[in-house]
Amino acid sequence: MKVMVRGNNVDGALKVLKRKVKESNLLVAVREKDFYDKPCQKRKKAKKSAILRERKRQEQAKND
Repeated sequence: MKVMVRGNNVDGALKVLKRKVKESNLLVAVREKDFYDKPCQKRKKAKKSAILRERKRQEQAKND
């Protein structure tokens, strides 16, 4: 990933870099590879996030 600094505008280049990193989900991938998750832990985490998504969806439907 490259960001060009034009006219000594380091702040602008830093802003562009942060946006590119956020859009590419690079930090998420690095955090996932930071340590090993056992397969059972992955399933548990996926199930927990699915439950939270469903609760959020039901709350939105309830408020509408």
